[in-house]
Amino acid sequence: MIHQWKRALLEGASGVFERGGRKRSEIDEEQVKELHAKIGELAVANSFLERKLKPWGGK
Repeated sequence: MIHQWKRALLEGASGVFERGGRKRSEIDEEQVKELHAKIGELAVANSFLERKLKPWGGK
């Protein structure tokens, strides 16, 4: 496994430092919307749990 990683590094490391090498991958707007929705859900759940845990010595 380590030999495979080393080989991949040696083959592709020079490309990291080249100018204008790879194009950036296009942003998938649908995936961004899904991720923002998930972040919102997790923030609400975190807030809810934080309020419920306060009586038991939570933050």
